[in-house]
Amino acid sequence: MKVDGTVAEGFEPVRTAFVRNFETLGDRGAAVAVYRDGHKVVDLWGGTRDFDGAEPWQRGTAQIVRSATKGVAAAAVLLLHQRGELDLDAPVGEWWPEYKAAGKDRTLVRHLLSHRAGVPVLDRPLTPREAADPDAGAAAVAAQAPVWEPGTDHGYHAQTFSWLIGELVRRVTGRPVGEWIADEVAGPAGADLWLGLPADRAARAGRVGQIPEAAAAGGLRTRPKRAVADAYADPGSLTRRAFAAITPLPDENDPAYRAAALPASNGIATADGLARVYAALIGEVDGGRRLFTPGTTTLARTEQSAGPDRTLVVPTRYGLGHMLHGTASPLLSPASFGHPGRGGALGFADPDSGIAFGYVTNGFHRSVTADPRAQALVRAVREAVAGGPSGGPGRAAAAVSS
Repeated sequence: MKVDGTVAEGFEPVRTAFVRNFETLGDRGAAVAVYRDGHKVVDLWGGTRDFDGAEPWQRGTAQIVRSATKGVAAAAVLLLHQRGELDLDAPVGEWWPEYKAAGKDRTLVRHLLSHRAGVPVLDRPLTPREAADPDAGAAAVAAQAPVWEPGTDHGYHAQTFSWLIGELVRRVTGRPVGEWIADEVAGPAGADLWLGLPADRAARAGRVGQIPEAAAAGGLRTRPKRAVADAYADPGSLTRRAFAAITPLPDENDPAYRAAALPASNGIATADGLARVYAALIGEVDGGRRLFTPGTTTLARTEQSAGPDRTLVVPTRYGLGHMLHGTASPLLSPASFGHPGRGGALGFADPDSGIAFGYVTNGFHRSVTADPRAQALVRAVREAVAGGPSGGPGRAAAAVSS
């Protein structure tokens, strides 16, 4: 297995884990990047650019990151709060009057971010074409009656997060959410990350696919608890309905889908781009400006929801739009905040250690919040951070290829 890129001294365990992902955990093509205190310490890639192709993965190959997009979208809302343009404790209807319908008039901005809004499902699912239309999506969630009283419980808003957050950003800024993120998040961070893939960047993105269970060794074969398995098997469950808010499921390789801006599910990024956004949230990156103030960083990592998730049927922890370290989605430490993408991708920041992490892949697995390949890499980063002299490994990078 040929792996290209660089690792800093002390971070060699990450390279070992990355190679093992291909050898035993079914990866076809993937990349991982890690920053520490704003400096890149891991930049590795290998395999094929396309899930169903033979062209090698190149430096700068991007992939769809599914729900890892949610963490970037949440950062946009927190930046608007930081700038005084948005009050987290104000009703959503203050900016979006139509959202007051069907008993949602007391829904607060923080409820949207923390998956407490009570609208993880749509009584009439949207087609992929409708889902890509921000007006149609916004109208659907505005009209939807909540399945629990907003603010009283939490459940993962797997698809509806797109229109809740996208329309809120549009109402506050007057600009499409993808455009705002490009100008105010990805651009200042110097990150190769897009919400709404521009036509002139389309060639950067590889094709994705589903890894067959039989193609992976035992490490990818998981046995969910009976309650979880039953929830995914039942078409009438909140779990199935939440993921089916877009029906049929979109073709993630369709250029039209990739050109749309769905903050819940279709961001496209390089591993470096995903890690670089998180690095910029918690500090300066290569001399660039920090995006979050220390106060906003504290907000991002402050628990808002915890316990049994009404959608995912497992205990989850959420901050203001980010998943927090826990059994459902283990990150580097209790200080970490970020977001996984269903079946693979992961991005997060750990302010205490100065670590920012990004992993992207073209092969998705059945896992929802804790993919074994990403978790193997996180464990390797934890080992590297714990094992270095004087508080951690050095920053000198060395080229690797094998």
